[in-house]
Amino acid sequence: MTNTAARQYSTRLGLLSPDQFQAALDRHGLGSFVRAEPIPFGNFGQNVFVTSTTGDYVLRGAPHFPWQFPKERYFTDLLHERTPVPVPWPYLFDPDAAIFGWSYAIMPCMPGVQLSDPDALAKLTPADRTGIAGAMGTTLAQMHTLVWPHAGEYDLVTNTIQPFGVSHRQWVFSCIERYLRLAVPLSDRTTAVDVAWVEGLMMQNGWALAVPFEPCFVMQDYKEGNAVAQCTEGVWRISGVFDYMEPYFGDGEADLPRQVAVYADEDPAYARAFVEAYSEEMRACGRPLRPGFAERFRLYMLLDRLIIWQFAQRHGVWWDPELTLQAWAGPYTALEVF
Repeated sequence: MTNTAARQYSTRLGLLSPDQFQAALDRHGLGSFVRAEPIPFGNFGQNVFVTSTTGDYVLRGAPHFPWQFPKERYFTDLLHERTPVPVPWPYLFDPDAAIFGWSYAIMPCMPGVQLSDPDALAKLTPADRTGIAGAMGTTLAQMHTLVWPHAGEYDLVTNTIQPFGVSHRQWVFSCIERYLRLAVPLSDRTTAVDVAWVEGLMMQNGWALAVPFEPCFVMQDYKEGNAVAQCTEGVWRISGVFDYMEPYFGDGEADLPRQVAVYADEDPAYARAFVEAYSEEMRACGRPLRPGFAERFRLYMLLDRLIIWQFAQRHGVWWDPELTLQAWAGPYTALEVF
């Protein structure tokens, strides 16, 4: 491929030329290249907007792992086939690195307000934000109608879901312990007192993880930053959910904490609207919240905060760097969302 008029759309993707975009479009029969634009949102710079004579698309490249794009395609296909949730389908994956130097995927660009865009959010009223929070809750419950015979993770070799092989309680505890171990050597902000606090939460609330559930899709990164929304006649709906690198099958309640935390920082009323809409839709689907919800929520929030905490200790925190783990995460685990 030539580098005629090559441009850098992100550091990760490097220089990309119109010829390369056209070659990718040709491979999938998507018309003639018109233009490409950088996407200013997201943490890793894997995506670029591409417009052709047949429509608007997102090209996603430079995978983090060999399994990333096959896994994303797997879950996108399942959600498209078995739920009403709008997803970027078809997810067209090309494992051939000849065009760009890495494998890539092309998918339709989802219509609506980019909820990762702070400028777009700043134009919305509190009523808009409440409506979007409710729509996020409803859509999450609809995602959780995608069920599976067992809890487990995607396996590239078999292209299916391999069971965890341990009880749900053991698996959650092992995840909490793993992220805690990763965090401890990264800074002195994860103290012995913090470790004891984590262990105490596990001991006090762990019983609730044994309450039976039907394994369902868990996105693990469900948040407004991975969604777009549209308003029709004053009613907001989620018009697209994307980024399926982290899903597994497990307890859907584990998807609540990440967006609850974001809403709690903005306005706790939005967090309540989100969870109430989720609970209502779950009841409508015949899957009401189970006994022990509050206790499980504390542990799922703890796990989510540990994932964020160790990432931030590694790459740079965006909050008061003097805060210890418990000082930062404690208010989130204490949230009462009903």
